[in-house]
Amino acid sequence: MNKILVVGSSGNVGRALVEQLSRNGELIRAATRNPSRMKASAGIEPVRFDYSVPGTFAHALEGTNRVFLLGPPEPTPHKVMLPFLEAATRDNRKVVLMTALGTDRDDDGSLRRVELELERSRAPYVILRPNWFMDNFHTSWLEPILHAGVIPLPAADSRTSLIDARDIGACAAAALRTDRFNGRAFALTGPQSLTYSEAASMLSSAAGRQIRYQAVDDDSFVKSLVEAGVPDDLARYLAVLFSYARQGATAAVSPDVEELTGRPPLSLAQYAQDHASAWKQRAAFGSA
Repeated sequence: MNKILVVGSSGNVGRALVEQLSRNGELIRAATRNPSRMKASAGIEPVRFDYSVPGTFAHALEGTNRVFLLGPPEPTPHKVMLPFLEAATRDNRKVVLMTALGTDRDDDGSLRRVELELERSRAPYVILRPNWFMDNFHTSWLEPILHAGVIPLPAADSRTSLIDARDIGACAAAALRTDRFNGRAFALTGPQSLTYSEAASMLSSAAGRQIRYQAVDDDSFVKSLVEAGVPDDLARYLAVLFSYARQGATAAVSPDVEELTGRPPLSLAQYAQDHASAWKQRAAFGSA
């Protein structure tokens, strides 16, 4: 019983974590709704897992002594996470839980409920609270960059210490592979606090095309997400998160990535160079 279950193994953080753990010789159960679509490799075993299907819990956890846990993208993730957390913390399994920066500000918040339940359990744990991902620029926010060269967000002129998902994966790997950080929570940020205009300038330099930040209001942001297929309640929840950014809640820079990994976090400039090809494509009707 020395395997690690990685929930969210096909996401940005999950992929980075699986890569880190595999490189260090760990045995991994890669949780996914569709294991047939994931290629097995040495030390990596795809396993069916679905928060909404409790019958998948026991098999996914079989043979594991550590779990990396993050919630689904919805406004009230505790509703599906808590039943699985109860199963995961049995038999003294260690849980590394990823929530979000600022989760501890509101004990009634959905992710905070999961944190508190984990803290009350007798299981060893580490909590990771990352800031907004740099990776959103080449995933969730990519379409308007490609089509119009703009990043339309309701962040006003606020600053955010964006973090690369690769750093989150490295922090999770460190937390899973040692007991040194047990019982603690870590704020994960990048090395700089930047406005989105400054971020857009860095993306422009890397991609060789003009990309600009466009401040929008909450309603416009929600409307654009819903039109892109995002559920209305999730779109409104994301708008609320940006309201925290406008209040300065995402601006601080933390030393925790370096404490966990032994190295400084990746800069946005490095991230932009590594992903520059993502923003070089232009839609036929676009201009930049």
